[in-house]
Amino acid sequence: MGNPKAFLEIHRQEAGFRPIHDRIHDFGEVEQTLSTRERKLQASRCMDCGVPFCHWACPLGNKAPEWNDALYKGDWELAYRLLNSTNPFPEFTGRICPALCEKACVLNRFNHEPTTNREDEAAIVEAAFREGYILPRTDIVRNGKKVAVIGAGPAGLAAANDLNLMGYQVTVFEKNEAAGGLLRYGIPNFKLNKAIIDRRIKLLEAEGIEFKYGEAVDLETLGEPGTSYDAYIIATGTPTARDLRAPGRELKGVHFALELLSQQNRVLAGMEFSKDERITAKGKDVLVIGGGDTGSDCIGTAHRQGCKSVTQIEIMPKPVEGPEDPQNPWPNWPRTLKTTSSHEEGCTRRWNINTLEFLGENGKLTGVKVQEIDWKPNPEGGRPIMVEKGKPEIIKAELVLLAMGFLKPEHPEYPKNVFVCGDAANGASLVVRAMASGKQTAAKVAAFLQH
Repeated sequence: MGNPKAFLEIHRQEAGFRPIHDRIHDFGEVEQTLSTRERKLQASRCMDCGVPFCHWACPLGNKAPEWNDALYKGDWELAYRLLNSTNPFPEFTGRICPALCEKACVLNRFNHEPTTNREDEAAIVEAAFREGYILPRTDIVRNGKKVAVIGAGPAGLAAANDLNLMGYQVTVFEKNEAAGGLLRYGIPNFKLNKAIIDRRIKLLEAEGIEFKYGEAVDLETLGEPGTSYDAYIIATGTPTARDLRAPGRELKGVHFALELLSQQNRVLAGMEFSKDERITAKGKDVLVIGGGDTGSDCIGTAHRQGCKSVTQIEIMPKPVEGPEDPQNPWPNWPRTLKTTSSHEEGCTRRWNINTLEFLGENGKLTGVKVQEIDWKPNPEGGRPIMVEKGKPEIIKAELVLLAMGFLKPEHPEYPKNVFVCGDAANGASLVVRAMASGKQTAAKVAAFLQH
Protein backbone atom coordinates (compact mmCIF):
# COMPACT_ATOMS: atom_id res chain seq x y z
CA MET A 1 0.00 0.00 0.00
CA GLY A 2 2.19 2.77 -1.32
CA ASN A 3 -0.06 5.72 -0.49
CA PRO A 4 -2.12 5.13 2.67
CA LYS A 5 -4.02 8.43 2.21
CA ALA A 6 -4.92 8.01 -1.47
CA PHE A 7 -8.51 7.02 -0.77
CA LEU A 8 -8.95 10.31 1.09
CA GLU A 9 -7.19 12.53 -1.44
CA ILE A 10 -8.15 10.99 -4.80
CA HIS A 11 -11.72 10.58 -6.02
CA ARG A 12 -12.95 7.65 -8.05
CA GLN A 13 -12.52 8.31 -11.76
CA GLU A 14 -14.17 6.07 -14.34
CA ALA A 15 -12.97 5.94 -17.93
CA GLY A 16 -16.50 6.60 -19.19
CA PHE A 17 -17.92 5.95 -22.63
CA ARG A 18 -17.50 7.30 -26.13
CA PRO A 19 -19.93 10.16 -26.93
CA ILE A 20 -23.43 8.92 -27.73
CA HIS A 21 -23.60 10.67 -31.09
CA ASP A 22 -20.45 8.77 -32.10
CA ARG A 23 -20.92 5.30 -30.65
CA ILE A 24 -24.48 4.56 -31.82
CA HIS A 25 -23.29 4.46 -35.42
CA ASP A 26 -20.97 1.47 -35.00
CA PHE A 27 -20.46 -1.68 -32.94
CA GLY A 28 -17.04 -0.73 -31.62
CA GLU A 29 -16.47 -1.01 -27.87
CA VAL A 30 -18.11 1.93 -26.10
CA GLU A 31 -15.89 2.02 -23.02
CA GLN A 32 -12.84 4.26 -23.03
CA THR A 33 -9.58 3.90 -21.08
CA LEU A 34 -7.63 6.10 -18.70
CA SER A 35 -4.01 7.08 -19.16
CA THR A 36 -1.33 5.05 -17.38
CA ARG A 37 -0.87 7.81 -14.80
CA GLU A 38 -4.59 8.04 -14.10
CA ARG A 39 -4.89 4.27 -13.86
CA LYS A 40 -2.09 4.08 -11.30
CA LEU A 41 -3.77 6.80 -9.24
CA GLN A 42 -7.02 4.84 -9.25
CA ALA A 43 -5.20 1.69 -8.14
CA SER A 44 -3.59 3.67 -5.31
CA ARG A 45 -7.05 4.25 -3.80
CA CYS A 46 -7.25 0.58 -2.73
CA MET A 47 -7.00 0.66 1.06
CA ASP A 48 -5.45 -2.80 1.59
CA CYS A 49 -8.24 -3.47 4.09
CA GLY A 50 -7.69 -5.80 7.01
CA VAL A 51 -10.81 -7.68 5.86
CA PRO A 52 -10.95 -7.36 2.05
CA PHE A 53 -14.65 -7.73 1.29
CA CYS A 54 -13.82 -7.42 -2.42
CA HIS A 55 -12.09 -10.80 -2.15
CA TRP A 56 -15.11 -12.19 -0.29
CA ALA A 57 -17.58 -10.94 -2.91
CA CYS A 58 -15.70 -12.13 -5.99
CA PRO A 59 -16.70 -15.69 -7.05
CA LEU A 60 -13.14 -16.19 -8.29
CA GLY A 61 -11.62 -14.85 -5.09
CA ASN A 62 -9.61 -12.18 -6.91
CA LYS A 63 -7.00 -10.58 -4.67
CA ALA A 64 -7.68 -6.98 -5.66
CA PRO A 65 -5.56 -5.32 -2.92
CA GLU A 66 -2.46 -7.20 -4.04
CA TRP A 67 -2.68 -6.47 -7.77
CA ASN A 68 -3.88 -2.92 -7.24
CA ASP A 69 -0.79 -2.28 -5.13
CA ALA A 70 1.49 -3.75 -7.81
CA LEU A 71 -0.26 -1.65 -10.46
CA TYR A 72 0.15 1.52 -8.39
CA LYS A 73 3.88 0.80 -8.05
CA GLY A 74 4.20 0.29 -11.80
CA ASP A 75 4.97 -3.43 -11.67
CA TRP A 76 2.52 -4.47 -14.38
CA GLU A 77 3.94 -7.97 -14.71
CA LEU A 78 3.54 -8.73 -11.01
CA ALA A 79 0.04 -7.24 -11.14
CA TYR A 80 -0.84 -9.62 -13.97
CA ARG A 81 0.67 -12.67 -12.22
CA LEU A 82 -1.36 -11.91 -9.09
CA LEU A 83 -4.53 -11.33 -11.13
CA ASN A 84 -4.04 -14.47 -13.22
CA SER A 85 -3.47 -16.60 -10.12
CA THR A 86 -7.23 -16.56 -9.55
CA ASN A 87 -8.70 -15.32 -12.84
CA PRO A 88 -7.94 -17.26 -16.04
CA PHE A 89 -9.50 -14.72 -18.42
CA PRO A 90 -9.39 -11.20 -16.94
CA GLU A 91 -9.80 -9.72 -20.41
CA PHE A 92 -13.42 -10.96 -20.31
CA THR A 93 -14.36 -10.02 -16.75
CA GLY A 94 -12.48 -6.73 -17.05
CA ARG A 95 -14.98 -5.73 -19.73
CA ILE A 96 -18.31 -7.26 -18.78
CA CYS A 97 -18.30 -8.21 -15.09
CA PRO A 98 -20.78 -6.21 -12.97
CA ALA A 99 -17.96 -6.00 -10.41
CA LEU A 100 -19.41 -7.58 -7.28
CA CYS A 101 -16.09 -6.68 -5.67
CA GLU A 102 -16.69 -2.96 -6.11
CA LYS A 103 -20.09 -3.01 -4.39
CA ALA A 104 -18.45 -4.87 -1.47
CA CYS A 105 -15.49 -2.46 -1.36
CA VAL A 106 -15.10 -0.73 1.99
CA LEU A 107 -14.89 2.56 0.09
CA ASN A 108 -18.36 1.90 -1.27
CA ARG A 109 -19.59 1.77 2.30
CA PHE A 110 -17.47 4.75 3.24
CA ASN A 111 -18.31 7.23 0.48
CA HIS A 112 -19.81 5.26 -2.45
CA GLU A 113 -16.58 5.67 -4.39
CA PRO A 114 -15.18 2.11 -4.55
CA THR A 115 -11.86 1.27 -6.15
CA THR A 116 -12.15 0.85 -9.93
CA ASN A 117 -11.26 -2.86 -9.76
CA ARG A 118 -12.90 -3.89 -13.03
CA GLU A 119 -11.23 -1.20 -15.10
CA ASP A 120 -7.91 -1.80 -13.34
CA GLU A 121 -8.26 -5.49 -14.16
CA ALA A 122 -8.83 -4.78 -17.86
CA ALA A 123 -5.86 -2.39 -17.95
CA ILE A 124 -3.57 -4.97 -16.33
CA VAL A 125 -4.39 -7.81 -18.72
CA GLU A 126 -4.20 -5.61 -21.82
CA ALA A 127 -0.78 -4.39 -20.70
CA ALA A 128 0.24 -8.03 -20.16
CA PHE A 129 -0.72 -8.97 -23.71
CA ARG A 130 0.91 -5.83 -25.09
CA GLU A 131 4.18 -6.30 -23.22
CA GLY A 132 4.44 -10.01 -23.93
CA TYR A 133 3.86 -11.26 -20.38
CA ILE A 134 1.25 -13.67 -21.71
CA LEU A 135 2.79 -16.43 -23.81
CA PRO A 136 1.74 -20.05 -24.45
CA ARG A 137 2.93 -22.44 -21.76
CA THR A 138 5.46 -24.89 -23.17
CA ASP A 139 6.28 -26.78 -19.97
CA ILE A 140 3.02 -28.77 -19.63
CA VAL A 141 3.71 -32.43 -18.81
CA ARG A 142 0.99 -34.75 -20.09
CA ASN A 143 -0.40 -37.45 -17.78
CA GLY A 144 -1.96 -39.61 -20.49
CA LYS A 145 -5.59 -39.01 -19.52
CA LYS A 146 -8.19 -37.38 -21.74
CA VAL A 147 -11.11 -35.11 -20.82
CA ALA A 148 -13.92 -33.91 -23.08
CA VAL A 149 -15.57 -30.56 -22.40
CA ILE A 150 -18.95 -30.00 -24.05
CA GLY A 151 -19.52 -26.30 -24.52
CA ALA A 152 -16.98 -23.53 -25.17
CA GLY A 153 -18.54 -20.80 -23.06
CA PRO A 154 -16.78 -19.21 -20.06
CA ALA A 155 -17.40 -22.22 -17.78
CA GLY A 156 -16.16 -24.75 -20.32
CA LEU A 157 -13.15 -22.64 -21.25
CA ALA A 158 -12.16 -22.15 -17.60
CA ALA A 159 -12.44 -25.87 -16.89
CA ALA A 160 -10.54 -26.77 -20.05
CA ASN A 161 -7.78 -24.28 -19.24
CA ASP A 162 -7.18 -25.59 -15.73
CA LEU A 163 -7.25 -29.27 -16.74
CA ASN A 164 -4.93 -28.63 -19.67
CA LEU A 165 -2.39 -26.92 -17.41
CA MET A 166 -2.61 -29.93 -15.06
CA GLY A 167 -1.51 -32.18 -17.90
CA TYR A 168 -4.78 -33.63 -19.16
CA GLN A 169 -5.40 -33.81 -22.89
CA VAL A 170 -8.53 -31.70 -23.31
CA THR A 171 -10.90 -31.63 -26.26
CA VAL A 172 -13.64 -28.99 -26.33
CA PHE A 173 -16.76 -29.74 -28.37
CA GLU A 174 -18.81 -26.74 -29.46
CA LYS A 175 -22.05 -26.91 -31.46
CA ASN A 176 -21.57 -23.41 -32.90
CA GLU A 177 -19.00 -22.36 -35.47
CA ALA A 178 -16.68 -20.66 -32.95
CA ALA A 179 -15.87 -20.66 -29.24
CA GLY A 180 -17.14 -18.29 -26.60
CA GLY A 181 -20.73 -19.27 -25.88
CA LEU A 182 -22.71 -16.23 -24.79
CA LEU A 183 -19.48 -14.23 -24.76
CA ARG A 184 -19.56 -14.51 -28.55
CA TYR A 185 -23.23 -14.97 -29.39
CA GLY A 186 -25.00 -13.13 -26.59
CA ILE A 187 -22.89 -10.13 -25.63
CA PRO A 188 -22.78 -7.37 -28.27
CA ASN A 189 -19.49 -6.31 -29.81
CA PHE A 190 -19.89 -2.83 -28.34
CA LYS A 191 -19.30 -4.42 -24.93
CA LEU A 192 -16.86 -7.17 -25.93
CA ASN A 193 -14.99 -7.15 -29.22
CA LYS A 194 -14.84 -10.72 -30.49
CA ALA A 195 -11.17 -10.33 -31.42
CA ILE A 196 -10.58 -10.48 -27.65
CA ILE A 197 -12.09 -13.98 -27.58
CA ASP A 198 -10.16 -15.08 -30.67
CA ARG A 199 -6.90 -13.96 -29.07
CA ARG A 200 -7.52 -16.15 -26.03
CA ILE A 201 -8.64 -19.16 -28.06
CA LYS A 202 -5.43 -19.03 -30.13
CA LEU A 203 -3.47 -19.09 -26.89
CA LEU A 204 -5.41 -22.08 -25.55
CA GLU A 205 -4.89 -23.93 -28.83
CA ALA A 206 -1.16 -23.17 -28.71
CA GLU A 207 -1.09 -24.72 -25.23
CA GLY A 208 -2.59 -27.96 -26.55
CA ILE A 209 -6.37 -27.72 -26.17
CA GLU A 210 -8.23 -29.12 -29.18
CA PHE A 211 -11.44 -27.44 -30.31
CA LYS A 212 -14.03 -29.21 -32.44
CA TYR A 213 -16.70 -26.89 -33.84
CA GLY A 214 -20.08 -27.64 -35.32
CA GLU A 215 -20.38 -30.80 -33.24
CA ALA A 216 -23.44 -31.34 -31.07
CA VAL A 217 -22.77 -34.07 -28.51
CA ASP A 218 -25.45 -36.51 -27.35
CA LEU A 219 -25.34 -35.96 -23.59
CA GLU A 220 -27.28 -39.16 -22.88
CA THR A 221 -24.41 -41.35 -24.06
CA LEU A 222 -21.64 -39.67 -22.07
CA GLY A 223 -19.55 -41.93 -19.89
CA GLU A 224 -20.97 -45.16 -21.25
CA PRO A 225 -18.59 -48.14 -21.58
CA GLY A 226 -16.47 -47.89 -24.69
CA THR A 227 -16.40 -44.08 -24.84
CA SER A 228 -13.01 -42.60 -25.52
CA TYR A 229 -12.55 -40.07 -22.72
CA ASP A 230 -11.68 -40.62 -19.08
CA ALA A 231 -14.05 -37.83 -17.96
CA TYR A 232 -16.62 -35.46 -19.39
CA ILE A 233 -17.66 -31.95 -18.42
CA ILE A 234 -21.04 -30.60 -19.50
CA ALA A 235 -20.84 -26.81 -19.86
CA THR A 236 -23.68 -26.18 -22.28
CA GLY A 237 -25.15 -23.19 -20.45
CA THR A 238 -28.87 -22.45 -20.36
CA PRO A 239 -29.98 -22.72 -23.98
CA THR A 240 -33.73 -22.43 -23.36
CA ALA A 241 -35.02 -18.87 -23.06
CA ARG A 242 -38.12 -18.13 -20.99
CA ASP A 243 -41.04 -17.67 -23.39
CA LEU A 244 -44.16 -15.51 -23.15
CA ARG A 245 -47.20 -17.48 -24.24
CA ALA A 246 -49.54 -14.57 -24.80
CA PRO A 247 -52.04 -14.51 -27.68
CA GLY A 248 -50.36 -13.47 -30.92
CA ARG A 249 -46.98 -14.94 -29.98
CA GLU A 250 -46.73 -16.44 -33.48
CA LEU A 251 -46.82 -13.06 -35.24
CA LYS A 252 -43.85 -12.11 -37.40
CA GLY A 253 -41.77 -9.65 -35.41
CA VAL A 254 -41.79 -11.39 -32.00
CA HIS A 255 -38.36 -12.86 -31.21
CA PHE A 256 -36.24 -14.05 -28.35
CA ALA A 257 -33.52 -11.57 -27.47
CA LEU A 258 -30.73 -13.97 -28.38
CA GLU A 259 -32.15 -14.41 -31.86
CA LEU A 260 -31.38 -10.76 -32.50
CA LEU A 261 -28.11 -10.60 -30.56
CA SER A 262 -26.54 -13.77 -31.93
CA GLN A 263 -27.53 -12.96 -35.50
CA GLN A 264 -26.13 -9.44 -35.27
CA ASN A 265 -22.83 -10.78 -33.95
CA ARG A 266 -22.70 -13.30 -36.77
CA VAL A 267 -23.38 -10.55 -39.31
CA LEU A 268 -20.47 -8.58 -37.92
CA ALA A 269 -18.34 -11.73 -38.25
CA GLY A 270 -19.15 -11.87 -41.96
CA MET A 271 -22.08 -14.29 -42.10
CA GLU A 272 -24.87 -13.45 -44.53
CA PHE A 273 -28.62 -13.86 -44.01
CA SER A 274 -31.48 -13.59 -46.44
CA LYS A 275 -33.97 -10.74 -46.18
CA ASP A 276 -36.57 -13.09 -44.65
CA GLU A 277 -34.07 -14.43 -42.10
CA ARG A 278 -32.68 -11.07 -41.05
CA ILE A 279 -33.95 -9.65 -37.78
CA THR A 280 -33.50 -5.90 -37.73
CA ALA A 281 -34.84 -2.91 -35.83
CA LYS A 282 -34.18 -0.48 -38.69
CA GLY A 283 -37.00 2.06 -38.93
CA LYS A 284 -39.11 0.22 -36.35
CA ASP A 285 -40.64 0.92 -32.97
CA VAL A 286 -39.06 -1.68 -30.70
CA LEU A 287 -40.41 -3.12 -27.47
CA VAL A 288 -38.07 -5.01 -25.16
CA ILE A 289 -39.80 -7.18 -22.57
CA GLY A 290 -37.47 -7.78 -19.64
CA GLY A 291 -35.47 -5.31 -17.58
CA GLY A 292 -32.13 -7.08 -17.19
CA ASP A 293 -28.76 -6.90 -18.93
CA THR A 294 -29.94 -8.90 -21.95
CA GLY A 295 -32.72 -6.39 -22.47
CA SER A 296 -30.20 -3.57 -22.20
CA ASP A 297 -28.06 -5.26 -24.87
CA CYS A 298 -31.10 -5.37 -27.13
CA ILE A 299 -31.61 -1.63 -26.66
CA GLY A 300 -28.05 -0.80 -27.69
CA THR A 301 -28.27 -3.16 -30.68
CA ALA A 302 -31.60 -1.67 -31.79
CA HIS A 303 -30.10 1.83 -31.78
CA ARG A 304 -27.16 0.71 -33.90
CA GLN A 305 -29.51 -0.94 -36.37
CA GLY A 306 -31.38 2.33 -36.80
CA CYS A 307 -34.59 1.87 -34.83
CA LYS A 308 -37.26 4.56 -34.62
CA SER A 309 -37.81 4.18 -30.87
CA VAL A 310 -37.19 1.73 -28.01
CA THR A 311 -39.39 0.97 -25.02
CA GLN A 312 -38.40 -1.44 -22.27
CA ILE A 313 -40.98 -2.90 -19.90
CA GLU A 314 -40.52 -5.02 -16.79
CA ILE A 315 -43.22 -6.88 -14.88
CA MET A 316 -41.48 -6.36 -11.52
CA PRO A 317 -41.46 -3.07 -9.55
CA LYS A 318 -38.92 -0.36 -10.22
CA PRO A 319 -35.74 -0.95 -8.18
CA VAL A 320 -34.77 1.50 -5.50
CA GLU A 321 -32.82 4.50 -6.80
CA GLY A 322 -29.54 5.65 -5.35
CA PRO A 323 -26.45 3.75 -4.20
CA GLU A 324 -27.99 1.89 -1.24
CA ASP A 325 -30.50 -0.97 -1.09
CA PRO A 326 -32.16 -1.29 2.34
CA GLN A 327 -33.06 -4.92 1.57
CA ASN A 328 -29.46 -5.83 0.73
CA PRO A 329 -27.12 -3.66 2.80
CA TRP A 330 -23.36 -3.50 2.24
CA PRO A 331 -21.35 -5.65 1.56
CA ASN A 332 -24.13 -7.53 -0.27
CA TRP A 333 -25.00 -6.72 -3.87
CA PRO A 334 -27.50 -3.83 -3.93
CA ARG A 335 -30.51 -4.42 -6.18
CA THR A 336 -30.73 -0.78 -7.16
CA LEU A 337 -31.77 0.86 -10.42
CA LYS A 338 -29.12 0.28 -13.08
CA THR A 339 -28.73 2.63 -16.00
CA THR A 340 -26.41 1.22 -18.67
CA SER A 341 -24.66 2.88 -21.59
CA SER A 342 -27.43 1.51 -23.81
CA HIS A 343 -30.13 3.12 -21.67
CA GLU A 344 -28.29 6.43 -21.97
CA GLU A 345 -28.58 6.18 -25.75
CA GLY A 346 -32.35 6.60 -25.52
CA CYS A 347 -35.09 4.40 -24.11
CA THR A 348 -38.48 4.68 -22.43
CA ARG A 349 -38.38 2.47 -19.34
CA ARG A 350 -41.47 1.27 -17.47
CA TRP A 351 -42.03 -1.09 -14.55
CA ASN A 352 -45.01 -3.06 -13.19
CA ILE A 353 -46.22 -3.70 -16.75
CA ASN A 354 -47.84 -7.02 -17.70
CA THR A 355 -48.08 -8.15 -21.33
CA LEU A 356 -51.58 -9.26 -22.33
CA GLU A 357 -51.51 -9.78 -26.09
CA PHE A 358 -49.44 -9.32 -29.24
CA LEU A 359 -51.42 -7.49 -31.92
CA GLY A 360 -50.92 -7.63 -35.66
CA GLU A 361 -52.22 -7.32 -39.18
CA ASN A 362 -51.67 -9.82 -41.99
CA GLY A 363 -49.48 -11.91 -39.72
CA LYS A 364 -47.14 -9.03 -38.83
CA LEU A 365 -46.77 -7.43 -35.42
CA THR A 366 -48.15 -3.91 -35.05
CA GLY A 367 -48.40 -3.47 -31.30
CA VAL A 368 -48.62 -5.04 -27.85
CA LYS A 369 -51.50 -4.78 -25.40
CA VAL A 370 -50.16 -4.24 -21.89
CA GLN A 371 -51.56 -3.32 -18.49
CA GLU A 372 -50.11 -1.67 -15.42
CA ILE A 373 -50.21 -3.97 -12.41
CA ASP A 374 -49.28 -3.94 -8.75
CA TRP A 375 -47.90 -6.53 -6.35
CA LYS A 376 -49.66 -7.26 -3.07
CA PRO A 377 -48.28 -9.35 -0.20
CA ASN A 378 -49.46 -12.93 -0.23
CA PRO A 379 -51.38 -13.64 3.00
CA GLU A 380 -50.17 -17.23 2.83
CA GLY A 381 -46.55 -16.14 2.33
CA GLY A 382 -44.38 -16.77 -0.69
CA ARG A 383 -44.54 -14.94 -4.00
CA PRO A 384 -46.56 -11.67 -3.94
CA ILE A 385 -49.88 -11.62 -5.77
CA MET A 386 -50.19 -9.68 -9.02
CA VAL A 387 -53.28 -7.45 -9.22
CA GLU A 388 -54.57 -5.23 -12.01
CA LYS A 389 -54.05 -1.52 -11.51
CA GLY A 390 -54.43 0.47 -14.72
CA LYS A 391 -56.50 0.06 -17.86
CA PRO A 392 -55.12 -1.96 -20.80
CA GLU A 393 -53.20 0.12 -23.32
CA ILE A 394 -51.42 -0.53 -26.59
CA ILE A 395 -47.72 0.09 -27.18
CA LYS A 396 -46.92 0.46 -30.86
CA ALA A 397 -44.22 -1.98 -31.95
CA GLU A 398 -43.08 -3.71 -35.12
CA LEU A 399 -40.39 -5.67 -33.25
CA VAL A 400 -40.66 -7.29 -29.83
CA LEU A 401 -37.66 -8.84 -28.10
CA LEU A 402 -38.27 -11.26 -25.24
CA ALA A 403 -35.49 -10.85 -22.68
CA MET A 404 -36.98 -12.55 -19.64
CA GLY A 405 -34.15 -14.85 -18.67
CA PHE A 406 -33.46 -18.53 -19.21
CA LEU A 407 -34.76 -21.79 -17.81
CA LYS A 408 -32.45 -23.87 -15.65
CA PRO A 409 -31.67 -27.14 -17.49
CA GLU A 410 -32.73 -30.46 -16.03
CA HIS A 411 -30.21 -33.28 -16.19
CA PRO A 412 -30.60 -37.04 -15.79
CA GLU A 413 -28.31 -38.98 -13.49
CA TYR A 414 -25.00 -39.29 -15.28
CA PRO A 415 -22.18 -41.81 -14.75
CA LYS A 416 -19.61 -40.87 -12.12
CA ASN A 417 -17.13 -39.60 -14.69
CA VAL A 418 -19.55 -36.97 -16.03
CA PHE A 419 -19.60 -33.54 -14.39
CA VAL A 420 -21.85 -30.51 -14.94
CA CYS A 421 -20.69 -26.92 -14.42
CA GLY A 422 -21.57 -23.28 -14.99
CA ASP A 423 -25.06 -22.23 -15.99
CA ALA A 424 -25.82 -25.81 -17.06
CA ALA A 425 -25.58 -26.77 -13.40
CA ASN A 426 -26.73 -23.63 -11.57
CA GLY A 427 -29.01 -21.78 -13.98
CA ALA A 428 -28.34 -18.48 -15.71
CA SER A 429 -25.88 -16.27 -13.85
CA LEU A 430 -22.79 -14.12 -14.33
CA VAL A 431 -19.76 -14.86 -16.50
CA VAL A 432 -17.53 -14.61 -13.43
CA ARG A 433 -19.64 -17.24 -11.63
CA ALA A 434 -19.50 -19.51 -14.67
CA MET A 435 -15.71 -19.24 -14.72
CA ALA A 436 -15.50 -19.97 -11.01
CA SER A 437 -17.72 -23.02 -11.46
CA GLY A 438 -15.51 -24.20 -14.33
CA LYS A 439 -12.42 -23.99 -12.16
CA GLN A 440 -14.11 -25.79 -9.28
CA THR A 441 -15.31 -28.54 -11.62
CA ALA A 442 -11.83 -28.95 -13.09
CA ALA A 443 -10.52 -29.58 -9.56
CA LYS A 444 -13.26 -32.18 -8.99
CA VAL A 445 -12.42 -33.94 -12.26
CA ALA A 446 -8.72 -34.02 -11.36
CA ALA A 447 -9.48 -35.45 -7.91
CA PHE A 448 -11.75 -38.10 -9.49
CA LEU A 449 -9.17 -39.17 -12.07
CA GLN A 450 -6.34 -39.34 -9.55
CA HIS A 451 -8.04 -42.07 -7.57
